[in-house]
Amino acid sequence: MARGLFVTFEGGEGAGKSTQIARLAATLRSEGRKVLLTREPGGSPGAEAVRHVLLSGAAETFGPAMEAILFAAARSDHVEQVIRPAVARGEIVLCDRFMDSSRVYQGVTGNLDAGFMSALEGVAINGMMPDLTLILDIDPEEGLARAATRRGSGDVPDRFEKETLAIHNRRRDAFLEIAHREPWRCVVIDAAASPDRVAALIDAAVRDALTSHVYLKAARQDQPA
Repeated sequence: MARGLFVTFEGGEGAGKSTQIARLAATLRSEGRKVLLTREPGGSPGAEAVRHVLLSGAAETFGPAMEAILFAAARSDHVEQVIRPAVARGEIVLCDRFMDSSRVYQGVTGNLDAGFMSALEGVAINGMMPDLTLILDIDPEEGLARAATRRGSGDVPDRFEKETLAIHNRRRDAFLEIAHREPWRCVVIDAAASPDRVAALIDAAVRDALTSHVYLKAARQDQPA
């Protein structure tokens, strides 16, 4: 069976990841493609059990290293129970946040050692690198305003939304640095554009990835045993 495609969505708060990932999933499904839509933290029963602990801030008092370990544990379960099997079945997996969020949120703004973060990542993903990472880029002030509108007046910001604007700006810079460092898998999307324009940019990037994926698969099949 042909291997599927693994696509991750990354970016700061209020960038529109959830809206756009659902929109892309609907488009791909309308074409008859098998699509798995998932998220982090969460996506599997074990990981969902950790999600509330992380987003509520219950783990914050134990420091960024503990948070990073919890994210890695949740990610490992998510990869092995959900993502890897789906890709092996030939499905397109669309994941709202993945390893780059840990690199940025715990690694960069959590000031954790790069070697520590790299070791955690290696164990958590166990070789399950995204084929394509879409980084939805938006000015943090605009993103936080969007996030506040989305929540409404009755809800409070989550563990990460409530942090200072300076931290959100550092995270934006860190995501853009990852895209600069790993252009073979990362595409930066202007999330400040209209929703239709953002969707069109995402669609184009995914079509390119699907075309490349088919080409590489055919090339491997043509190689002598």
